[in-house]
Amino acid sequence: MPKLRTVAVVAGAALLARRAMRRRIQASPLWPMPALEDPVSGRPRSRALRLLVAAREEVAEGVVRLRLEGRDLPGWEPGAHLDLVLPSGLVRQYSLCGDPADGSAYTVAARLVPDGRGGSREMHEQVREGMELEVRGPRNRFALVEAPSYVFVAGGIGITPVLPMLRALPDGAEWRLLYCGRDRASMPFVAEVERLGGDRVTVVTGVPDLDAALAEVPDDAAVYCCGPQGLMAAVEERFPKVHLERFTPRASGGDAFEVELRRSGRTLSVPADSTVLAAVRAELPDTVYSCEQGFCGTCQQRVLEGEVDHRDELLTDAERADSMLICVSRARSERLVLDM
Repeated sequence: MPKLRTVAVVAGAALLARRAMRRRIQASPLWPMPALEDPVSGRPRSRALRLLVAAREEVAEGVVRLRLEGRDLPGWEPGAHLDLVLPSGLVRQYSLCGDPADGSAYTVAARLVPDGRGGSREMHEQVREGMELEVRGPRNRFALVEAPSYVFVAGGIGITPVLPMLRALPDGAEWRLLYCGRDRASMPFVAEVERLGGDRVTVVTGVPDLDAALAEVPDDAAVYCCGPQGLMAAVEERFPKVHLERFTPRASGGDAFEVELRRSGRTLSVPADSTVLAAVRAELPDTVYSCEQGFCGTCQQRVLEGEVDHRDELLTDAERADSMLICVSRARSERLVLDM
């Protein structure tokens, strides 16, 4: 009997404690809190790897190629890219341009952009053989689909995701490549693609005549393009269903709107010339973020209400149904509610 009495007392105390906690939660200004079975907010999208920079080579004027070696590396298919965490902590994205069958290394190439945001200069000036880099991925939003024929358009460093595709095409596949650049000396892998494709490859230095170069493209051809924004916009205008690989965000700006942070009980204004991330960090400075370009996924947040204007190049259609990258995406509605 004493033991049963003790059990009853403990159980009763636990029940009273749970009821008291429930009353405190319901009285909180943050109630109700959304119940998320699979929280995504602020979580890395893939595990990080530490890889050795085993080789560094200049493959064209202003372009370096890195071989990053490791063990039991995740597999990848043509079109995939990596997030590289540079020594300063900057995160930048680079297409894989090596051999998918090589499970011991990833190969990427980077062009120096003198007036860029600093990542390319750091890649060229600070990344050296023998050092280790943190790598996330690979991820693929530029996968090679099955099609009766293919047309590839690459501008400069935009050849990097296309090159593994050309190698992977089966014998007898119908394809052609338009490769554009400032001059041959600045175009990486130009000799390799010419050997690979022969007369299926057209190399143009200077401004290409797209109407002439892309005349008579079959309606059922899969069109792929990677390169400067102007080139991709011009190709997309001619072929609305083109597959694009972007490494700069879509145009920023838009209408002003409000964002409610449900768990914090705050409502913020997002000006037309700013971002959700900037507005959120003004109130919640510990909000995690990284690339600020819609590529890495660090700032992904759950959307509870409202319509999102997605401007990232990362999330799948399923993920876009209930989340957004707050560094670049905006609202189509007058108000968004986030799980923050």
